[in-house]
Amino acid sequence: MSSFEDVDTEETVTCLQMTLYHPGHQQSGIFQSIRFFNREKRHTSEVVKFGRNSNTCHYTFQDKQVSRVQFSLQLFRKFDSSVVSFEIKNMSKKTNLIVDNRELGYLNKMDLPDRCMIRFGNYQFLVEKEDGQSLEFFEIQFFLSKRPLLQENNWLPQSMPECGSYSSCSTQNNSPMEVGENDC
Repeated sequence: MSSFEDVDTEETVTCLQMTLYHPGHQQSGIFQSIRFFNREKRHTSEVVKFGRNSNTCHYTFQDKQVSRVQFSLQLFRKFDSSVVSFEIKNMSKKTNLIVDNRELGYLNKMDLPDRCMIRFGNYQFLVEKEDGQSLEFFEIQFFLSKRPLLQENNWLPQSMPECGSYSSCSTQNNSPMEVGENDC
């Protein structure tokens, strides 16, 4: 005897929607291994890694400027909360990761805001979280932007350092640089 009341209700699944941008994406095939528009289901116990090493990373970038493992995302649930969140950890020794206006060095991690901009090198990721109820699975969905996300979304940092510019905006030169008082 099967009735409507006996059917299990389907839980909604938390989804991270990631819009990617790189200025050379059309010529170099940087994102060729990423399946755009499809929602990919992941188990909540997975640590999802992004980088250039296809043996250890779930999502790879065909670019020698990217570290073997650039960063990782892991789902967690805060105490006394039913809502799941993500933390992001910078796994690159050579390039800092910028999440909104916070710069993460090697092995630094933080809670990922529900909507944020992730940057390293020439890469820009607009990340938006859709909440769900499932504690078993989450999904990741990728989109591609042909225009810089910082300009397209009027993404401005919330605070400006004393010098009037972010040293993190230029992640290409990672060697130490001596700066005098009058150079700011």
